[in-house]
Amino acid sequence: MRYMLIVNPVSGRGFALSVLPFIEKRLHELNLSYDLLYTERPWHAAELAEQAARKGYDVVVSVAGDGTANEILNGLMKARRAGFDRTAMSILPVGTGNDLAYAMNIHASLEDALETLAANKRRLVDVGVVHGGESTEGRYFGNGVGIGFDAVVGFEANKIRWTRGTLAYLLAALRTIFIYYSAPKVAIRYDEKSIELNSLMVSIMNGQRMGGGFFIAPKGNPDDGWFDLCVASSSNKMRILRLLIYFLKGTQASQPEIFSTRARKIIVSALEGTLPAHCDGETLCHAGLELQIEIIPLALEFITKEEGRVCGKRRDFR
Repeated sequence: MRYMLIVNPVSGRGFALSVLPFIEKRLHELNLSYDLLYTERPWHAAELAEQAARKGYDVVVSVAGDGTANEILNGLMKARRAGFDRTAMSILPVGTGNDLAYAMNIHASLEDALETLAANKRRLVDVGVVHGGESTEGRYFGNGVGIGFDAVVGFEANKIRWTRGTLAYLLAALRTIFIYYSAPKVAIRYDEKSIELNSLMVSIMNGQRMGGGFFIAPKGNPDDGWFDLCVASSSNKMRILRLLIYFLKGTQASQPEIFSTRARKIIVSALEGTLPAHCDGETLCHAGLELQIEIIPLALEFITKEEGRVCGKRRDFR
């Protein structure tokens, strides 16, 4: 087995770099053969991951947060489109939110994640692809797309440098509620149905949570062939603050502002205003007009804590 570790030295406000000696020590103790590369610029991780797949590495490991992991996922999917489809992915979660790792059942300690890597249990997972915003070619994602309030919260969380994880997103959410955000009117087409409303946020989930601890889709399953769609209608500031508590517990479905369902293809269009949006925590656009999101079942193999079910062919990489 050959592992390629891709490290973003600034992930987790520098946490990734600080724990790298421990990671390398444990990899040696676990007798894992690996090479290590550092990212140097945006989308460098995608390039490195694609090159690793083309060179025949068995596993590409993201030593970073959600943004770098998303780039690696995109690089591997690009390689798969070209026929280099035998490289799996895993994550050592050292970022701010680590929501993509959580979605793939890699959500305990760093030590546990390293032991999971060594155990080499495989799971085929669904991958989403989104077209629109500032992406001309489309962008793949493993955890979710957020449109509206949660996207703006993510933008604000990236500005907070002195803490990470759920606290950073909570502080960013408070800032967003009281300073920055107003809800657009949107049309949402999901499979053969549609709704129109003034929407606080639209979340299209392959995983379960965003923002390091907000359980947008607590029953999300990344190998069931479906997105979990969660839509929150607009509300006043104090009500938004109360809704955040429900999202932290994953109990928001009982609230009157929340609409949830499952779908395989979703199109979100701005009727009034614009769409700020993120994809696995990375900016898609600050003022988009339409986003089209579709699921690709069983598209990528992950090393995760538990083996997945037996799966058939997965060749439609769009």
